[in-house]
Amino acid sequence: MDIRTQTKLSFPFRSGFHQTVKKRVNQHFAERSLSQTGDWRMFLKTGIILSWVIASYILLVFFSNSLIMSVVTAFALALGLAMVGLNIMHVGGHGSYSKNKAINWLMGFTLDLMGASNVLWRQKHNILHHTYTNIDEMDDDIHTYGLIRLSPHQEWRPWHRFQNLYAFPAYGFLTLSWLMFNNFREILSGKVANNKLRPVSRGEVFLFFLTKVFHLGYALVLPAFLHPIFHVFITFVGVHFVLSITLLTVFQLAHTVEGNTFPEPEVGTGVIDNEWAIHQVETTANFAGTNKLATWCIGGLNFQIEHHLFPRVCHVHYPAISAIVEDTCREFSVDYTSYPTVRSAIVGHYRFLKALGHPSS
Repeated sequence: MDIRTQTKLSFPFRSGFHQTVKKRVNQHFAERSLSQTGDWRMFLKTGIILSWVIASYILLVFFSNSLIMSVVTAFALALGLAMVGLNIMHVGGHGSYSKNKAINWLMGFTLDLMGASNVLWRQKHNILHHTYTNIDEMDDDIHTYGLIRLSPHQEWRPWHRFQNLYAFPAYGFLTLSWLMFNNFREILSGKVANNKLRPVSRGEVFLFFLTKVFHLGYALVLPAFLHPIFHVFITFVGVHFVLSITLLTVFQLAHTVEGNTFPEPEVGTGVIDNEWAIHQVETTANFAGTNKLATWCIGGLNFQIEHHLFPRVCHVHYPAISAIVEDTCREFSVDYTSYPTVRSAIVGHYRFLKALGHPSS
C-alpha cells in the first residue's frame, strides 16, 4: 500500500500495556532515587571512547610508518568512531545523556564531526523511525532505494535473490553515502524519501556545510600533507567501511530479524491496528542481553526493545529495566523477541534477508 496518500498514521488502540510498563519503570527509578539520564558511568565511558578516537587518529596520521601499523590504527579509529555513534551521539540525540539540553546537543553534534548531520538524524531517526518502526515508506531505516528488500511490503526485484550475500558488504557504504550524497539531497530537498522534513534554519544549513568541510579536512586534507594521496584515500574509505558495517549491523539486528513484524496502515484512514507501545515491541528485537562487553561497546542497543519504549532513558539503565519490560510483555501476551547471542542475531538477520529474497515472501 502506498501510504503517501495518508494524511497521518495513528495508533488509536489502548490495551493498558504502555501505561502499565511506563508506571513500573518510573517506579523503578523513583524507588532508587535515580535519574533516568546518564550518570558517572556515561561520563566515564565518554572519556574512554573519545580518548580512544583521538589516540587512534594521532597514531594513524602522525606516526604510522608501516602497512601493519596503518591497518591496526585505522581499524581502531573506525571502531572508536562507531562507539561514538552508538554511545555518545545516539544518547545525546535522544536527549538522554543529561538533563541539560545544551550537553545533549553537544553530544549529538559528534555525528556532524563524523561527516553526517545531527539535524537530519533527529528527524529521520527520532521521529520517523521511532514512531513508525518497520512501516514501509515511513521508517527511513528500512528504505534502501530498492537495493535491499527489508520489508515484505516492498517490491521484489530480481537481484534480491542474492541479497543475503551482498547485503553485509553493502552496509559498509552507509556513512559514505551520508557524507557524499544523501545528506545533501535531504537538506536541499527538505525530504527524506517521501517524507517532508521540518524547515531547517540558515544557521543549521551553514553548520551542515561547515562540518562537512571540517570532516573532509581532518580525514583527507591534513593526512594528504603527510602521506601519499592514494594511501590516504584508501584509508579514508576503509575507515568508513568498517564504521558503516558496524553501525548498520547493530541497527539491522534490532528490527530486521526473524520474529519482527512489519505492519501496514489501514487503507484510507492510516490507522495501525495496534497500540503504539506493543507495535514498538513487536517490530523490535533484543540480543546478547547477558554479554556485558557487547552492551558496553554498542551503547546498550542490544536492549533495543527497552530503548524504543523509553528513548529518553539513558542506555546505562536498560539492563536493569529489561526484566520489568519482559515481565510486563509476558503478562499482556506481547511477543518479546530476544536472541541469546550476537551470533544468533546475525544468523536471524541472514535468514530474514534470504527469506525476503524470494518473490513469494
